[in-house]
Order: sequence, then C-alpha cells, then structure tokens
Amino acid sequence: MVGRKRRKVKLLPARMVDDKTTTTTKNKKVKLETQTWSDLPIELLELILCHLSLEDNIRSSVACKRWNTAAISVRVVNQSPWLMYFPKFGNMYEFYDPAQRKTYSLELPELYGSRVCYTRDGWLLLYRPTTNRVFFFDPFSQEVVKLPRFELTYQIVAFSCAPTSNTCVVFTVRHVSPTIVAISTCHPGATEWVTVNYQNRLPFVSSIWNKIVFCNGFFYCLSLTGWLGVFDPMERTWNVLAVPPPKCPENFFAKNWWKGKFMSEHNGDILVIYTCCSENPIIFKLDQPKMVWREMKTLDGMTLFASFLSSHSRTDLPGMMRNSVYFSKVRFFGKRCISYSLDDCRYYPCKQCYDWGEQDPFENIWIEPPEDLSAFI
Repeated sequence: MVGRKRRKVKLLPARMVDDKTTTTTKNKKVKLETQTWSDLPIELLELILCHLSLEDNIRSSVACKRWNTAAISVRVVNQSPWLMYFPKFGNMYEFYDPAQRKTYSLELPELYGSRVCYTRDGWLLLYRPTTNRVFFFDPFSQEVVKLPRFELTYQIVAFSCAPTSNTCVVFTVRHVSPTIVAISTCHPGATEWVTVNYQNRLPFVSSIWNKIVFCNGFFYCLSLTGWLGVFDPMERTWNVLAVPPPKCPENFFAKNWWKGKFMSEHNGDILVIYTCCSENPIIFKLDQPKMVWREMKTLDGMTLFASFLSSHSRTDLPGMMRNSVYFSKVRFFGKRCISYSLDDCRYYPCKQCYDWGEQDPFENIWIEPPEDLSAFI
C-alpha cells in the first residue's frame, strides 16, 4: 500500500505538468484566435500602410487609434520632385522619380541648343547662347513663353513664380566689381530687360556658382563667401545683409567647396546646405529676427532636394524620405538617388567619396512632376 501510494505521489506531478501544458496551449490558442489586425506591431502596420494610396490611407486611419497613428506617420500628400537630365547629344530627356525609383523618357526637340538656368512650379527657364533667346518651357505640356533676347554669360538667374502668373518676375545678378553688381529684371510680355547697377555695402562676390531663392517676395542671393544679398522687385532695392557667413570646419573649403553648396527655402525660412566629400553635410537656417545662421540637427520631417541651379523642399513625403536631403546624383546604374538622412547621420547608398567637381552643373535639375502621369507617358 505504501509503495502504491508512493507511486501515485510520483505520478501526481507528471499529471500536473501535463495539465499545465495543455492549459497553456489552450490559452495560447485562444489568445491567437482573439487577436485582431489592431494588434499588429506598429512597425509592420507602417510597412503595410505606406504602400496604400492617399485615399486608402485615409480610410484605414479610421479603423482604430493605433491604425490612425500609423497611417498618419506614413501618409503621402505631396509628390517629390523629379530629377531631369539634359543629354549631351540628341533630344531624349530622362526624368528620375526618387520616390518610385523609376525613370521616364520624353523627346523634347524644342530644347535643342538650350541651357537650363532655373526651375520652379513645373516650368524651366532656358537660355539659347547662339541667339541670346531666353524662354520658359513646360516639358509636360510643351507650352512656351518667350522673353526678350538678353545675353546671359554665366550669371545666376531665377524667377518668382510660373510665367502664367501676372506677378512673375525674372531676376539675374552679375558681378561687375567687388563693390558693384548689375541686376537685370524682366517679366512675360515685356519688350526689354531693365538693368541697374547697385553698390554693395559689404564685399559680395557673384558668379555662376551663387544660389538664388525667391522667398516672401524677395530674391535672396548667396555669395561665394557666404554673404546674403536681398533684392526687392517691387521697390527695386538691393541690400547685403550684415549677417556673418555660416561657420563651417576648414575642410569644407577645400577642393570644389564652392560647388557643394546649395540654398533653398521652406515656409519663409532660408536654408543653406554645405557639403564636403570627407564629412557629413551641415544645414543652416537663417534666424531672421536675430540675423544669425543656426545649424539644424533635424528637418522635422521635411525633405530637401538639392541641385546646383535650384533646390526645393517638401513635406508629407513617404516615411523613408523624410528628414533627408536628396542630391542631384544617382548611383547604382541610375536606380538610386544619393541622399543623406539626418536621423541616421549617414549617406545612402553607403558614402564613398562624392566629389561635386566631377559633375556638370547644367547636367540635371529638380523639377515638379506632372499631376497626371499618364498625360505624357
């Protein structure tokens, strides 16, 4: 009897283990059966939702609170600019979409013999050296808007808005001497350009490598040495701001430093990007009330698209493109744009040596894509 009891006592823990295992398995099964789509990890939700259209993204955001958070974090409202390539020969132009990593081609014989100067609102500003012809061109509608002939050597040129607007102003600044610049302006429908020489209050060096942005009704010009000049097209006044140039490490001013500098604007702010082949980029924002440059450690979700002749800014792009700078260079057989992530503090693809001196400044430029892609494909 005692032996049997002992055997029963020994068997009891085994039965208890079997019962516990069975209960655990049943609980796991019940838990799996009761899980819903709202229980998916937030990272997996974002990966799924980032492939939806804007309309489907909005619909999915009303499912629950977690889905709403995930949907908003990857919601795409704007289209990224496309990188337009100007061929050395022929009339076939390529457009690279960095968001989809796709390239489209379009034949544009109207641009033969022309040099790109600037782009804004989907319009190109071009110059034909053989005839001194200056004109606007929409590559997707093939619409042309001509301006009076004007000799543009290698000075920078920009315009305020689309030439279809009655407020469009074309602006160019040319270096005359260390203390004098010649500013020329024109507008669609004008019969001639207006040129006026202005005195600089501070040394201001102007050349093809200068940058121009139109912001808050003014043309801002960045000099080779980092000074900022401002032209008011309404009052026709020119002034060089008493703002010391952005402070960069000395190695940023090595070979081709003047080519690796870009300027853009966003919601009234002036932004400058300095690059160096051996260092990560440095981004500065002009603190206009205090008139000083502030280094930016984050873009707060914004995306910058930098090229030699004009740069752009965007918000509400795909999650992986946010808080980054996209440069006008493409690697991996034209399938991936070089970008720098401020979140990861690194270049993508993996940084090697990006020497801006090896690239022709007139080779490509960022441009607004068409609203209807099927219209020209």
